[in-house]
Amino acid sequence: MTGQREAQLLETVNTLLDARRTVVPIDELPPALRPATEGEAFWVQDQLIQSFGEIGGWKVGVPTPDAPPICAPMPRAWIASNACILAAPHFRFRGLEAELAFLFGEDLPRRAAPYTVEEIKGAIASAHPAIEILESAFTDPTQVARLSMLADLQMHGGFVFGPACPSWPSLNLEGETTTLAVDGSIRAEHTASSAAGDHFNRLLHWLANDGAARTGGLRAGQFVTTGSWTGVTRAVAGSAVRAHFSTLGQVRLSFR
Repeated sequence: MTGQREAQLLETVNTLLDARRTVVPIDELPPALRPATEGEAFWVQDQLIQSFGEIGGWKVGVPTPDAPPICAPMPRAWIASNACILAAPHFRFRGLEAELAFLFGEDLPRRAAPYTVEEIKGAIASAHPAIEILESAFTDPTQVARLSMLADLQMHGGFVFGPACPSWPSLNLEGETTTLAVDGSIRAEHTASSAAGDHFNRLLHWLANDGAARTGGLRAGQFVTTGSWTGVTRAVAGSAVRAHFSTLGQVRLSFR
């Protein structure tokens, strides 16, 4: 990256950060400030996260089962537990996705030899039903260039985890039914609907190995959330939200 391009992308960082902090969204980045490659988008992510404190986990997912995974960091300050009330002023878009998340109980530091699926599973302390809250620097993040959206932390705005599911290693998620309700009304109901299918091992394997070039390795106490099971649902101020998985359990939150 040249000095001139780095200066432009630093302006991208500041533009996105200002829009998020002031809750005054922009329609799109100026053409010169838009990332031209995934590498540039991820570079912007890595600069943005420094403004939000310690990394508490990673979101990883794929648009289709065969697509290459992508990831984004999740600030620890934006992670909350079941039945929380979200009252921070930055909640504007209030997008919601029901997801399956894993809490790591052991470090997986970056190393030359790839981790096996068994080693990765052995480092997981628990699995949880979760809701990712989507927020954005953009007025409508679904209408901007894909790389602009990726740069903006892939629309990440918060993460809420439910109780641990003790039987998760033996679950067959191909038959898992998921509902997402807002104010008591079911907005989405799907069976085995994650874009990753039942292949969460592939996402976790990629993040622990190929993704380690960005993450520096996974750490105990970090969550990894693995993509939407319900698509995106919107809420408003005052909404009560519940995501229910048929075997994993449920998680709730509300917006003040």
